[in-house]
Amino acid sequence: MVPPDIKQSTREERRAFVVEAWKCLNDCESCGKCRVLRGKVAESLYADYIEGKRSYMDITLDIRSNNY
Repeated sequence: MVPPDIKQSTREERRAFVVEAWKCLNDCESCGKCRVLRGKVAESLYADYIEGKRSYMDITLDIRSNNY
């Protein structure tokens, strides 16, 4: 899945993407999404993307480097 471009999408489209991308698969052994989020809500972590302030990739890189 490719995140919607900030300049060509609405806030709601970006929020829907985040919700869908981080939706629980109920298979924690194989998925790993919970470990990446470390107990935080994806919509909170990606709030700047949803609001159109930062790119999805920039935030993802920060999450991966433990800056969140």
